[in-house]
Amino acid sequence: MPYWLMKSEPEELSIHALQRLGCARWDGVRNYQARNFLRNMAAGDLFFFYHSSCPEPGIAGIGRIIAAAYPDPTALDPHSPYYDAKASAEKNPWSALDVEFVEAFPRVLSLARLKTAATLAGLPLVQKGSRLSVMPVSASEWAAVCALR
Repeated sequence: MPYWLMKSEPEELSIHALQRLGCARWDGVRNYQARNFLRNMAAGDLFFFYHSSCPEPGIAGIGRIIAAAYPDPTALDPHSPYYDAKASAEKNPWSALDVEFVEAFPRVLSLARLKTAATLAGLPLVQKGSRLSVMPVSASEWAAVCALR
């Protein structure tokens, strides 16, 4: 089973909001490489839920992909901050998918802590200049992060 890491600003969607909701749409991804990763996800895949652009960025929990990606409706909504004037119902380049809550960690695994783990040196998240909001995680990296909680 492939593993992933997906970033969200807690004000947009946090692990605790996903816990309350049970499931939610993951949308608004506007980077082609990250979008391609979304399209590679399948129902049942697990992902680390990463809180970004906040006082304590880090991995806050685990979610699961419910179904394959579909056209992102926010790209067509002129009132959405993710609106894309070039997108149309016939040609929408952006994807969204539905996710569900699995687990909230007792405390956020901070980016600073993740950077100190030698077993995570290959994880794009901890490498300088990596800003993707969606990225694959290897099975060994998954196990290493899980061991840190």
